[in-house]
Amino acid sequence: MSTPTIFSRLIAGELPCAKVYEDDQTFAFMDAGQVNPGHVLVALKRPAPTILDVTEEEAAALFRTVHKVAHAVQAAFSPEGITLLQANKPAGWQTVPHIHVHVVPRYANDGADLVWPRSNPPMEELKALATRIVVG
Repeated sequence: MSTPTIFSRLIAGELPCAKVYEDDQTFAFMDAGQVNPGHVLVALKRPAPTILDVTEEEAAALFRTVHKVAHAVQAAFSPEGITLLQANKPAGWQTVPHIHVHVVPRYANDGADLVWPRSNPPMEELKALATRIVVG
């Protein structure tokens, strides 16, 4: 059996956290590293590492809770925007191998930044790339 993640330990009540919401499949709690006040993490209770390891039903449950939490954060903090971030694997910026979504209230010039190199390939290249992606 693999070592429980910090999220598994929070969900199990082994470590303290500031819980925001819980249902049979999901658990939402304040991120200890607040980007802005109201930064919440929404995790599946089942300790699947990434989006590639969950069922379609689990993904739907996760994002139903994200939707509820985003509305609650908007009502509580009146941010100018909300960023949702779901990262997978270390190269995809994931730091805890337990699927979760960040719900981050955002404000103009709040210092939070998301930067990646952007290319603008021609439409023919985009169409060629699209043919490689088979959605089942």
